[in-house]
Order: sequence, then structure tokens, then C-alpha cells
Amino acid sequence: MQILLALITGAAIGLAVHFLVRDRPSRGSVVAPVVGAVSAGIAWTILTWAGIGIDSPWPWLAALVVPVAVTWPIVVLLVEVRQAHDRRECARLKLG
Repeated sequence: MQILLALITGAAIGLAVHFLVRDRPSRGSVVAPVVGAVSAGIAWTILTWAGIGIDSPWPWLAALVVPVAVTWPIVVLLVEVRQAHDRRECARLKLG
């Protein structure tokens, strides 16, 4: 049941990343929270399956660190890919 805490924490961190990274209109508003929640859930699951219990600080720390380490680069990469695609489309359509 504690994995829900990791999922909620990851989603909240992903939401914060969504608002901190530039060019919010160039991506969906749900992408970063979902990536954060999934990465926190996967980290929690891996540590739990490895035998590390909730009495250890490692699952809790992973639920905080992993979403930032995963979500930030994915969102930045997504923005760059989207902007490059938009530039190519503008050039192809001779708009600018």
C-alpha cells in the first residue's frame, strides 16, 4: 500500500518539473506527472523486490530522487524534439 505514496510523490514531482521546464505549451500537461509517477513506482518496486523494506530509507529516497533524475531530462528532450519538428515543418511548408 505504501507504493501509493511513491506514486503520488512522483506525480507531484513530475508536476513541479512540468512547471519548471521552459516551453510548457510545446508538450502535454500530463506527460511529466505520469513519467514521474511511473519512475517512482518502478524504483519503489525494484527496491521492494530486492528485499529492501519500507523501514529502510532507500525506497523513500528513491521515490524522491528517481522522478527528478528521470523526468527532467525526458521533458527537456521532448521540448527539443518538438521544437525541431516544428522548425522542419515550417521550412517544409515555407511559412517562415
